[in-house]
Amino acid sequence: MNLLASLRYLVALHEHRHFGRAAQACHITQPALSNALRALEKEFGVVVVRRGRSFEGFTPEGERVLASAQRMLHEHQVLQQDLSSDAAHPRGTLRLGAVPTAMPILARFAAQLQARHPGIVPVALSMSAQALEAGLENISLDLALGYTERMPARGGQLRAWPQYVEHYFLLRRALWPPQGAGRGLQIGPPMAWADAAALPLCLLTPEMHNRSLVDGAFRTAGATVMPAMETDSVLTLALSVVAGQVCSVLPGALVDAVRGHDGLEALPLTNPVLTTPIGFMSHRQVQPTRALDAALALAQAPDWLQHAAAHSGSLAAG
Repeated sequence: MNLLASLRYLVALHEHRHFGRAAQACHITQPALSNALRALEKEFGVVVVRRGRSFEGFTPEGERVLASAQRMLHEHQVLQQDLSSDAAHPRGTLRLGAVPTAMPILARFAAQLQARHPGIVPVALSMSAQALEAGLENISLDLALGYTERMPARGGQLRAWPQYVEHYFLLRRALWPPQGAGRGLQIGPPMAWADAAALPLCLLTPEMHNRSLVDGAFRTAGATVMPAMETDSVLTLALSVVAGQVCSVLPGALVDAVRGHDGLEALPLTNPVLTTPIGFMSHRQVQPTRALDAALALAQAPDWLQHAAAHSGSLAAG
């Protein structure tokens, strides 16, 4: 039995919660994955996986094996990167996650990191705030970009590197056509949240953390919102305005991502002014890989922070 391979299959099953999808992610057949997991159970003398017609979770003993597997695979990755890299030339895979509304900034970060360190292979994933925090805790993520205000609830296990402060805009079709083609999206005058509530809105679905922030701003403004559309896709938030007849509430990073579209305008939302700190987070007690060390150096670099600020927040620098 290849112990490391079997541990990878176990972690893949945890991530995908499905035998077939876990096998596909590991580039093996489902019977091969099942046989490897049975061999792992035989090795440790305990039942690890609850089996029925489909995956039903892990036994208590399986949860302990899983936690050890996650630590062992991380230590193996740290050693591999240490042996194949030096401080000036880090190599290896780096798993990055971001809440959906911060994905434009994560994409820029990953691209700059790869350009500076061609030996690093960033894997950029869009995840919910809860999934980001769980990914850091179980070491399936190296670095997460999200809501640092949620950190106190995680028991001090996470460390944060502030990146920017998010502001919010109403995105709509411009009431008057731009003076000449090619001007792209325009930043319009401020609009009160209460006035925005009266418009047909496309908003994120209620289970998403960003929607709870937006709903809180509407409540503070004394407004009740009945969305015309809801979605769990930030791309749909923007495209519904481009292709339809609705407006949307977007943070600055997403507004910046659609700046090339003519005929749109973004109005800063006020009364109240909603601001949300966004930062990178990592696990405080996990030894960083060479790739993660390089990423954290970039995350604190003044030129990167200036770049992130120019494409997010209030867009004042854009």
